[in-house]
Amino acid sequence: MVMAAVTVLVATIATAVAMTVTKGDDSWFGHRDSMSAGSGAMPGMHGTRVASEYDYLSQMVAHHEEAVMAARELQRSERSEMRAFGESIVESQTAQIDQMEQWLDDWYPDRSGRVDYEPMMRDLTGLSGDELDRAFLQDMTGHHMGAVMMSQQLLVGDLVTRAEVEELATTIRDDQHAEIFQMQQWLHEWFGR
Repeated sequence: MVMAAVTVLVATIATAVAMTVTKGDDSWFGHRDSMSAGSGAMPGMHGTRVASEYDYLSQMVAHHEEAVMAARELQRSERSEMRAFGESIVESQTAQIDQMEQWLDDWYPDRSGRVDYEPMMRDLTGLSGDELDRAFLQDMTGHHMGAVMMSQQLLVGDLVTRAEVEELATTIRDDQHAEIFQMQQWLHEWFGR
């Protein structure tokens, strides 16, 4: 039953990404050319693998930091929905970063918690209007997929050792899965994608 749920989740996410990608749209994630040919990875995913609870926490901190930085750019959006969405991401993910950093300090005091993180999103600082909103929605869809997949790896891979981390990973997976669908809806409504 767990494997069936994982299969449905992955299929749903893949469908959401497929709906966003259009033929000839080289701006997809802004990193299309950085993918190694034949890698089998999705654009912007960078082959992230979770090997342990520590690994999950340290990678997710860096992953969330990028999301918070990008979401702050939505203060400049002309759409109230996007500004509110950005504020929500900043608020929720900043709280999760604080919690994960505290756990890393408490549970792994001899480890740095730092990872070599490769950004998944393009620089949004020079964008405005529809260009900003579209780029954010395209990039954040893939970014959220990364968090969903990392969380699912932790949960299904029997890597969780603490109930608190299991609860957080479940929340991240479920919340960001729902946000992927919201972003897909906006892309379709506003940009016909």
